[in-house]
Amino acid sequence: MIAFVKGNFVTKLPSQVIVDVNGVGYDLQISLNTYSAIANKESGKLFTYLHITENAHTLYGFNDVEEKELFLQLISVSGVGASTARMMLSGLKPEEIIRSIANANTKQLESIKGIGKKTAERIVLELKDKLNRLQTNLPQSAYSLNTVESDALNALVALGIQKNIAETAIKKVLSSANNLSVENIIKLALKNL
Repeated sequence: MIAFVKGNFVTKLPSQVIVDVNGVGYDLQISLNTYSAIANKESGKLFTYLHITENAHTLYGFNDVEEKELFLQLISVSGVGASTARMMLSGLKPEEIIRSIANANTKQLESIKGIGKKTAERIVLELKDKLNRLQTNLPQSAYSLNTVESDALNALVALGIQKNIAETAIKKVLSSANNLSVENIIKLALKNL
């Protein structure tokens, strides 16, 4: 309904911003990530999502399309409402959330206020495949998974190794060492097959 608002930031708080668009003030609920991005700006453009319930119409604002897409994916999970999704985007950076879901790291998701073990497991179960597809449609940005890991996986698959076997080998390599080059990950993963 309202794709974005562009105007002057009249009031900026860590959870809310009021944007003056030609004399109309839009009250947007935002995450800490968006607040950090706009904290030093006087004006700008925020992508929006209008959340309608029987008691309220709430407008959520996002600094970029990728954060908005992640928000929409999160609220599609049963038991994750708009407030919880905003809390998640405030507790972790979007790329950390995506990485946690892709790696089935429920402990990191549970570190966010309001996310219990069952909700974290449900998020991983329902979004793991969706986020992988979403990432292939998005431009390369900070929201993509670890590109070194992705490059290594693509190389192993290109060598004829089944994707699930390659993923397991790469996870084993990365659990024992950090900051490896793509070449080293591939070599070590091939040894673990």
